[in-house]
Amino acid sequence: MSKSSSRRPLKGKGGTVTVIEAKVHRSSARNAKVAFWLSLVTVWALTTAVAASYVHPIVAVFLGVPAGLLVAGVVWALVRVWPVLRLLWWWSLEITTVVGLVAGWVQLAAHTNLVVRLVVLAAIAAPFAVGRVRRFVMAWLWCVIVRHRLRVCFAQFIVANQSGSLPLIGPARPTPVGERVWIYLRPGLSHADLVSRLDKMAVACHASTVLAERASSRNAAVLRLDIKRREVLGDKVTSPLVAVVPDDIEPAERPAVDVPTALDLPDVADTPATPKPAPAVKPTLTAVKNGKDKTAPATVPPTGAPVDDLEDWI
Repeated sequence: MSKSSSRRPLKGKGGTVTVIEAKVHRSSARNAKVAFWLSLVTVWALTTAVAASYVHPIVAVFLGVPAGLLVAGVVWALVRVWPVLRLLWWWSLEITTVVGLVAGWVQLAAHTNLVVRLVVLAAIAAPFAVGRVRRFVMAWLWCVIVRHRLRVCFAQFIVANQSGSLPLIGPARPTPVGERVWIYLRPGLSHADLVSRLDKMAVACHASTVLAERASSRNAAVLRLDIKRREVLGDKVTSPLVAVVPDDIEPAERPAVDVPTALDLPDVADTPATPKPAPAVKPTLTAVKNGKDKTAPATVPPTGAPVDDLEDWI
């Protein structure tokens, strides 16, 4: 959450309360002035041009002045109070929930007795006794908490731009391991700035780790943050290949386990094994020299080469 230069002493402590940061306060004042004059000139020119078609040009000039002042005043007010509106938008869900609960309880107390109120409270609290409902509510509740914790990270230890504009924090949804949040970086921040501070962000979000990845291949400002709270791949699962045997049984007393030696594929027809071909026997040549028989291997000529008559060499 961003801070403010609007300071107010605390009762009995002499401290200060910061609502909007001084940098943001000065930036909104400067932007409000620029927006005021741009709106005044633009609306005045357009009003004068349109009114000149119906009245005298001099009268049209004077008619454009009040119209420009009216629109420019509205634009200036919106830009000037934008930090406060942004703060209210950040807490809109909590504000709406609290207001709805208080208004509902007031209406319930004004038109019902104590027994009816207790029955209504029991009906509202009963679904939370079911584990599936409770986990569903807690998962979405953590999404709301994480968005607030990320704002604290951006305001406290992640460098923003010179005007003090924080990144836009988009929607969040639960995942099997935690939460996933989309953010849009303002000018002055990059993906590397967040990667170097992921350990601090994990501490602020009460998580084990935080991963930051680009969510768009064309826009480097759109990032996806994965807040990881638990490890779903670390649990043990049962396997049909291993028998579940207590550890206190001796190895000699353990039952035999039928370990499969082949895959059972009913859609594949069994085919007989193809016998291996017999090894080729190289031809030999018997030569007579000095009355002794000697056996020497004969070379096989390559395909297409002329074949010599062996009797010419004997």
